[in-house]
Amino acid sequence: MPLITLRDVVVSFGGPPQLDGLNLSIDPGERVCLVGRNGAGKSTLMKVLAGEIIPEGGAIEKQQGLRVTRLNQEVPSDMTGSVYDVVADGLGEQGQLLRDYHHATQRLATDFSDEAMAELERVQHKLEAVNGWEASQRVDTVISRLELPEDAEFSELSGGMKRRVLLAQALVLDPDLLLLDEPTNHLDIESIKWMEEFLLNYRAALLFVTHDRMLLQHLATRIIDLDRGKLTSWPGNYELYLVRKQEQLDAEETANALFDKKLAQEEVWIRQGIKARRTRNEGRVRDLKALRVERSERRERMGTAKIQTQEAASSGKIVVEIDNVSQSFGDKVILKNLTTTIMRGDKIGIIGPNGAGKSTLLKILLGLLEPQQGTVKKGTKMEVAYFDQHRAQLDPEKTVIDNISGGSNEITVNGKPRHVISYMQEFLFSPQRARTPVKALSGGERNRLLLAKLFTKPANVLVMDEPTNDLDVETLELLEELLIDYSGTLLLVSHDRAFINNVVTSSLVFEGNGVVNEYVGGYDDWLRQRAQPVTNSSSEKPKQLDTAMAKEKPKAAAKLSYKEQRELEELPKKIELLEADLDALHKTMADPDFYKQGSAKMAEVQKQLDTLEQTLSATYQRWESLDAQSRGD
Repeated sequence: MPLITLRDVVVSFGGPPQLDGLNLSIDPGERVCLVGRNGAGKSTLMKVLAGEIIPEGGAIEKQQGLRVTRLNQEVPSDMTGSVYDVVADGLGEQGQLLRDYHHATQRLATDFSDEAMAELERVQHKLEAVNGWEASQRVDTVISRLELPEDAEFSELSGGMKRRVLLAQALVLDPDLLLLDEPTNHLDIESIKWMEEFLLNYRAALLFVTHDRMLLQHLATRIIDLDRGKLTSWPGNYELYLVRKQEQLDAEETANALFDKKLAQEEVWIRQGIKARRTRNEGRVRDLKALRVERSERRERMGTAKIQTQEAASSGKIVVEIDNVSQSFGDKVILKNLTTTIMRGDKIGIIGPNGAGKSTLLKILLGLLEPQQGTVKKGTKMEVAYFDQHRAQLDPEKTVIDNISGGSNEITVNGKPRHVISYMQEFLFSPQRARTPVKALSGGERNRLLLAKLFTKPANVLVMDEPTNDLDVETLELLEELLIDYSGTLLLVSHDRAFINNVVTSSLVFEGNGVVNEYVGGYDDWLRQRAQPVTNSSSEKPKQLDTAMAKEKPKAAAKLSYKEQRELEELPKKIELLEADLDALHKTMADPDFYKQGSAKMAEVQKQLDTLEQTLSATYQRWESLDAQSRGD
């Protein structure tokens, strides 16, 4: 039985319906990816599912007691408090009591006054009255599971850690359906990999929106496409969806062409005059009127952005040459003895975690920052265009037009004058939208505006710092094609693994402690070439490390019996086999065909999964106990 079903749902906001007689059902355990152009209504649909928007028409059917939570696309800029406070807020009124209790216990650790004790007892009684201890356990569990620093101040965390805390806030209600709007936005690659691994192993149903094609390919068991208010469902992976979607669009184009041809013929006939008004032709006249109505109600598909660069004359053969460059801020080493040469036509990807120093490296390469050690030699005839991830080049108070042309009606593109409205339409800004203040634009629209501004000037060196954030997949792929064909030099900072793989010819990778190494190819090529995989303690299971440590243990241990020693030696192999079985089950459940089976079969596999996870956890605990005993801990 579906968790939730939408039947003929309509939401319009006074214009063309964003949701136009929409139908959707989501089953337990599904991982559904929602795709569509910027502004198509994806966030609106998620708000309808979360109960935040009441549709104007249609019906919503839910399982009794269904719990739905939603992770917003943007991190609130004014959110403060400890990590524990933010996570507990996900429980509403109970959460406020838990916050009070948490603070009261912290206070009591340093203040043993009667007042502090009385406050703790008061909050404790309130918690007991609302069965708050179960909620407290859920908060503690989710904080532990996501490895969060519970007493850290939320506002001081990195962007990736903030997203993780907000995910914990959404999970603390133990939802049956989790809604995620761009969950990887502004995360670095390691955080994205952690998020992907976590969601692959999450048991509740997921509906998520993402522009990260690799995450989509790995995670989705079904894709739903929101286009002109209608929803279509596509079982299978992303590559299969692309093929079938294009077939659908081709068929639609053919049908529309035939319809328009028939309408044109009937319009010619009606203009022939009196014979068209004879009684025997009244039915044909009525049919023509119906054709006119049908044509007027047709919603045209949103156009495709026409992204074009203006290439300047070629730069010198050597673009930038840096020798033995080092840079640090306080005790933090950003670069250590980096030497590299960037040649004309190179497409360089810069890869590293948030805060590693990628933007600092860009500034040094462009001569905007003098390194503390080493030399930087810039080439000749360089014309640089710089895409800033923070969009500092845009004035939020000015309109789209004023940001592009400075108030003029014309701009020069490829040496020829263009009306600014005509130019902006190529980036999917209607005349009305082009007169809108930038502060009213969505994140995707702001990125498109920055691309439009960037490409009004000729350039032979493109510097792009996170250009893919907030773009819909179709615009992202157009940008990707443009950069692949670009004949100039490209310096690209991105956490989009597929984008890096498809665009760059070599990569500069921050590998910790100021070490930056150069590799041929993109992200996957780096994974193959690096000497030792860089593991993220927050995202990787300790199985490889623990197993290796176990194999290095001495075979004799004074404090273990012979039977226990044999058991200790065999446990790593047992753990490996259990993990292999667990991985096989996860792959089975990731197959879209899995959800076409009966509920009994799905429940049986879920039971196997639960049993395996419990066995693996107990085996790890047994290994840790025997290992500690053998070392005399």
